[in-house]
Amino acid sequence: MGHTRQVIKGVSFIGFLRFSTKVIGFFETIILARILAPAQFGAYGIALLVLGLLEVITETGVNMILVQEKEIEKYISSAWVVSIGRGMIITVLMLISAPFTANFFHSPQSLSLLTFLALVPFIRGFINPGVVKLQKNLLFGKDFSYRFTILVIDTITTITVTYLTRSPIGIAFGLLAGVVVEVLLSFVVIKPRPGFDFKREYVSKIFHGGKWITANGIFDYLFENSDNIVVGRILGASSLGIYQIAYSLAVMPLTEMGKVFQYVGTPILVNISDNVLRLRNEFAKTIFINFVLALPFVVIIICFPGFFIWLLGDKWSGILPVLPILVCVGFVRSMTGASSALFYSMRRQKIPMLTALITSIGLVILIIPLVYYYGIVGAAIAALISSLLAVPFTGIFVWKEFRTMKKKQYEQ
Repeated sequence: MGHTRQVIKGVSFIGFLRFSTKVIGFFETIILARILAPAQFGAYGIALLVLGLLEVITETGVNMILVQEKEIEKYISSAWVVSIGRGMIITVLMLISAPFTANFFHSPQSLSLLTFLALVPFIRGFINPGVVKLQKNLLFGKDFSYRFTILVIDTITTITVTYLTRSPIGIAFGLLAGVVVEVLLSFVVIKPRPGFDFKREYVSKIFHGGKWITANGIFDYLFENSDNIVVGRILGASSLGIYQIAYSLAVMPLTEMGKVFQYVGTPILVNISDNVLRLRNEFAKTIFINFVLALPFVVIIICFPGFFIWLLGDKWSGILPVLPILVCVGFVRSMTGASSALFYSMRRQKIPMLTALITSIGLVILIIPLVYYYGIVGAAIAALISSLLAVPFTGIFVWKEFRTMKKKQYEQ
């Protein structure tokens, strides 16, 4: 099968999975918005901020390293031990930091959510690292079934428990249920199964190769969440809930699209990374398809933002002025995110880290004054400006990488 057909097949399966995730998540959001108040969403959002921060600062980059390796079986057990240890560390840190976080955001309700969510990284640490073989071996159909099952369990549990409790603890229960199912499936569906076999040389290679991925994750987190942190601290949990709902509707579908192309494109581009012409052509096709798929969504959000107020209810009317701005953020991030597949395929993890650093610095500089003066609209503007900063740098890096590859081929 040609690489273009593999891209189309992979994007079809993983794209449909992400599309299904967003469609299900969209309707889930509508149902939850009808049940919960903005302040309750904000309290859960605060808990996720802490979980997300601890996960990125302890990220080992093991999945990407396993994708890049020709033979991964010898790394599986060591990677599993590292993953378990990481999960335990995150759990302990969450429990210790929970009271301070609740006090920082003036949100007592987030304390119980933080305590409960501390179970998630502990259980997640036991997932079989061999699941990366579904991506590496381009088993996109099997990957779809695996992830869609987890999604359904998560969604059903979330809606059911939230409806019964009228509390955001239901969302946390859904997340926990999904993680438990993922651990079980990873051992039932995936082979080989890991054991407690710790080899120092393998762990060293994982950490050495994953350091740029870890740094990239930290800067990505700062870009994606600095606005949430500032909004939650300055404007309160209710404003944070409104901003996060707007972000999930306008930005997340597009950034997920970019992740689809990165997920599918990386192993495919790895296979042709020694041929500059084919690599350039496949990369150009990837970016073009991403652009064509993303543009209609942007037009719909900009032209019909009031549709979402009709769906969610008047208590969420605060999202109206920020939706058009945030969908532009999503479009830019989708395009730059899809470009990361090229860099990862060439083992240039440092480049996505540098572009993430640039956007993070821009957001950190802009976010506080803009939120003070313009509220959540200011947060959206800061996110848009900082995301645009990455565009010229990404273009320059792409051009330089292809130029370097072409020069090396001429010299050989």
